[in-house]
Formats: sequence, structure tokens, C-alpha cells
Amino acid sequence: MKRCSISKCFFLVAVLVCMEFSPLGAEDVPELLRPFAGPPASFKVENTKYPSPLEIENGTKVQDKEEWTERRKEIRDNWMQLMGPWPPLLSEGSLELGEVRVKDGYLEQRIHLDIAPNQKAAGWLLLPEGDGPFPSVLVVFYDPETSIGLKADKPGRDFGRLLVREGIATLNIGTPGGNAWKPDIGKASCQPLSFHAYVAANAWHAMAKHPKLDPERIGVTGHSYGGKWAMFAAALWDRFAAVAVSDPGIMFDETRPNVNYWEPWYLGLDPNMRRPKAGVPTKDNPRTGAYKTMIERGMDLHEIHALIAPRPFLVSGGSEDKVERWHGLHHLVQVNQILGKQDRVFMTLRDGHGPTPESNDQLAAFFKHFLKP
Repeated sequence: MKRCSISKCFFLVAVLVCMEFSPLGAEDVPELLRPFAGPPASFKVENTKYPSPLEIENGTKVQDKEEWTERRKEIRDNWMQLMGPWPPLLSEGSLELGEVRVKDGYLEQRIHLDIAPNQKAAGWLLLPEGDGPFPSVLVVFYDPETSIGLKADKPGRDFGRLLVREGIATLNIGTPGGNAWKPDIGKASCQPLSFHAYVAANAWHAMAKHPKLDPERIGVTGHSYGGKWAMFAAALWDRFAAVAVSDPGIMFDETRPNVNYWEPWYLGLDPNMRRPKAGVPTKDNPRTGAYKTMIERGMDLHEIHALIAPRPFLVSGGSEDKVERWHGLHHLVQVNQILGKQDRVFMTLRDGHGPTPESNDQLAAFFKHFLKP
């Protein structure tokens, strides 16, 4: 056997060390996502459009992982204080399993999930064929039937069925109480969008206990309203391993009526003041609730994005999330750099609001890359 020279051996050792310890590089990103791991070359990011979440409240700037841990807690505590406290988490909450249907390559099972104290929700669990444990994704939307492909009037929103066909189990649930404009938050005193994140955290606990699901590989996703839900879920519950959001409006934007975080069913709930009507805030239809305070303090959702780092984040952008959202997203890239990670933030682009076959292929490639071994 031929011996290598000292220099060649040193080179081989260096390569092996880099392979083991280097963060994901561009060559590791799936081809479908590679062009979207940063803004287009023609787009110039405005670094100062939003204040950096790395700026500590005492005026200094985060320099390392330890300082980010403290800063992250500061940001999360601030948002939770404004939105109101969660009820106790249901870490022992049950997932009641019902009727099973055999589909083409997977199983479809009716479930009932404990989502809050004395509150259950019906949904569907889709399992690939085999023994597992499988990676899985919580899919949130107005109703779980759309997510598993039982409603033909909302094409492209069947993320649960899309992912199970790729070998990723999905738990599919809908609005607490069934009415997204009047969600049932029980006796909780938090903003409805935060309550949705709380529901997702309880769903994570139920999924983590399922014998066929890997607790270390649970993601979360949703379209539009479900995208808002998924984004806040991943930000406020850090056990979700990856998150993909489809055109929810990832920044506050009062020029876009559908980016409506100001509404009382999201962040604008105020027991002492009701908005006269739904719609963009105006002098005669003012901001209310936590949203009003957030705007007055100059807060924006790039701080929510920052709480997701270093976990992978895909924005499947459409009519509500155009390339300009990189003004906010680039702060998340910087947080990931502090944590030694790269190629963890992606933003794809399409013309309309609804998902397309191409955007769904990109979403599936994202979860396959980051959740499947």
C-alpha cells in the first residue's frame, strides 16, 4: 500500500475536520433552494431599515453565542409580556387516535388533540408506510381537511399530503374553535396569535410522544393565516426543528390589507377598546391591543424571526411577501452568523398569493433536506 506524504496526510485530515465541523455550505443546499439562500444580486438590502436585534438594550452589540442567549431571552420576554402569558403547557396532553384509512403509500388517521385546558381539536395524522420513527411536520390552517387534500376548492394548500408522500409524517390541525375570526382561546389572557403558538407547542408535545415520530425532527408549516401561526409557533417554542411559512406577511405592513396583524384575532385584541371594523388602521379605525403598543415602540417581526435562529427558516413568498422582505430577513442571517450557521434562511418568490407546484416543490425540498437524515 502506497504511503501518502506528510503534506497530503495533513490535507486529508484538514478536509475531514472541515467536513465534520463546518456549517452547511452552499454546496449542501438542495438545487431547488440554492438561488434563494440570499437576496437576488440585483437587490440592495437596507441595513438600517429595521433596528438590529443584535443591539442590546444597554446600547452594546451582541458579539458571541453567550451574549445572544441573553439577548434572545430579552426579546422573547418583551414580546411575551406585551402579548400576555400562556396557560400551562400540556406536556402530558394526549393524542387520541381514531379511524385509519389506507391511502396510496401512506396512512390517514383521524385524531383528537388536547390543545388547551379543557379544549380539544380534531385533525388528521398522516403516516408514511413503515415503522419509523419518521420526521414530521405540524401543518396548521383554517381547517385540517384542506391540508390533507380533502377540499378541491383550495388547490396547492395540501401541505400535509405533499409532505407525507415525501416520507415525512404530518399532523394537521385547524383553528381553535373553528372560526379564525373569533378563535376560541378559552380562559387564556394572551393575544390570539400567541395562543395559536401555544396550541402548536402542545401539539409538539403530543407528536414527540408518538412512537412513530422522531421528537428531534418535528417542523411546522402553514399558508397565509397558517403561515403567521407557524412563524409565531417556531419563534415562541424552540423545539420545532425547522419552519416554512407560505406568504403570511412576515413584516408589519399597513400598506397590505392581508398582512393584518392589527386585527383582534391576531395581535389587536383589546378588552377595553374594540375597533369599529376590520381593515387597515386609520384615524377613525385605530390600532388596538398589543399591536398598537408594538407600533408605538418601533417593534417589528424581524425580532420574531431572530428567535428562530439557528433553526432553518423558509419564506415561500408571494403577493404579500416580495423581495423587499429581505430588508428584515437579513437580520436573521446575521444572527445565524453569530451562531456559526449559514444557509439557514431562504426566501422563494412567486407572483400570486396561492401556492404553486413550483413553490410546493421548494417547500418539500426544504423539509426533506433539514428533517430527513
